[in-house]
Amino acid sequence: MKKLDFVDLKYKPKEDLVCLFKVFPRGKSVAKAANIVALESSIGTWTKIPKQDYVEKLKAKVFSIKGNKVKIAYPKELFESDNVPNILSSIAGNIFGMKIVKALRLEDVSFPKTILKSFKGPKYGIEGIRKMMKVKSRPLIGTIIKPKLGLKTEDHAESAYESWKGGCDIVKDDENLASQKFNQFEKRLVKTLEVADLAQSETGEKKAYLVNVTAETKKMIKRAELVERQGGKYVMLDILTAGWGALQTLREANFKMAIHAHRAMHAAFDRNPNHGISMMVIADFARLIGVDQIHIGTGIGKLEGNIREIKEIKEDIEQKKVKETKNRLEQKWFDIKPVLGVSSGGLHPRHVPFLIKHLGKDLVIQAGGGIHGHPYGSRAGAIAMRQAVDATMKKISLEKYAQTHVELERALEKWR
Repeated sequence: MKKLDFVDLKYKPKEDLVCLFKVFPRGKSVAKAANIVALESSIGTWTKIPKQDYVEKLKAKVFSIKGNKVKIAYPKELFESDNVPNILSSIAGNIFGMKIVKALRLEDVSFPKTILKSFKGPKYGIEGIRKMMKVKSRPLIGTIIKPKLGLKTEDHAESAYESWKGGCDIVKDDENLASQKFNQFEKRLVKTLEVADLAQSETGEKKAYLVNVTAETKKMIKRAELVERQGGKYVMLDILTAGWGALQTLREANFKMAIHAHRAMHAAFDRNPNHGISMMVIADFARLIGVDQIHIGTGIGKLEGNIREIKEIKEDIEQKKVKETKNRLEQKWFDIKPVLGVSSGGLHPRHVPFLIKHLGKDLVIQAGGGIHGHPYGSRAGAIAMRQAVDATMKKISLEKYAQTHVELERALEKWR
């Protein structure tokens, strides 16, 4: 049998970056395919070439093969520590296109301390956001303005105001609202922050507007600067369509605002369970760079994703799960803050007990159509969502609570 130079099942990782892959070979054994994955993602190439001894010491090592689950250790010296695009170009680059694999999935990543320490991580995280919003224990309630595109600025701001008045803490742009002619960024920002201040003064509660700054990097920074000058608490970025470099640029600009990470395009990477990159890995890199909250899925509603996987993502970004299991790698995050998970996608008040039961109270429950589609309008929809959260926190069934809360009653009638 030909020697597999990049397989060493006796190797014990120390200060390595470790990846967990699912490898599905084409016409070869898992070990041979894994060897090529390690070779191609570190110091090797398709044919034998002479290498100096000091280069040989930097090769990646396949150190565990269990079925189609493969663990590969990469020496930390292979990477520029504070450069996410560089890291991903290695561990999630050409390897996905190699003929030797029918499919390949990057399931998890564990970072060495030197790489972790080179990133800032979240500025606020869960505790900082709760302090900013003055919400101590319950889930935060958010909405997305609907329709997502087409509203004029004045109507966008009015919808936001009604949602805040009804009890939403957070109102956000949808992922594809930028600065279109019908709703230009600067005008929308100013007008919506004005009504946020008005709703805050009228309700006595903190209100936040998550404006989408996604654009070419220089324009993104100019937009973020404008948000800060106008007194905004948050910016939102479509982290995958904008790119990891753009997210690093935004975080390293060190604005005072929290960063909300929208995961638009994630399913192109993670929907196929046997190929691509898991949402766990996407969330880990987002946390490493420094988002404060990120969409994790719902386990219910309109979007793909089961509740077990979503709970694992949430536990991971909150640093609750550090023990190694058959599906996960051990990971300690030291002083990098935990990230607040956001559940969004086809939600309405009936979903609230399920979400709190499975995902806990450190969560943003975000409903678009489930608020704006209320028979009595957006304000009533926000009231109903707040009532559903209050009932669940008090351990009262929604049906019983609805007997004395008409907005919740109407919502339950509509969404059975």
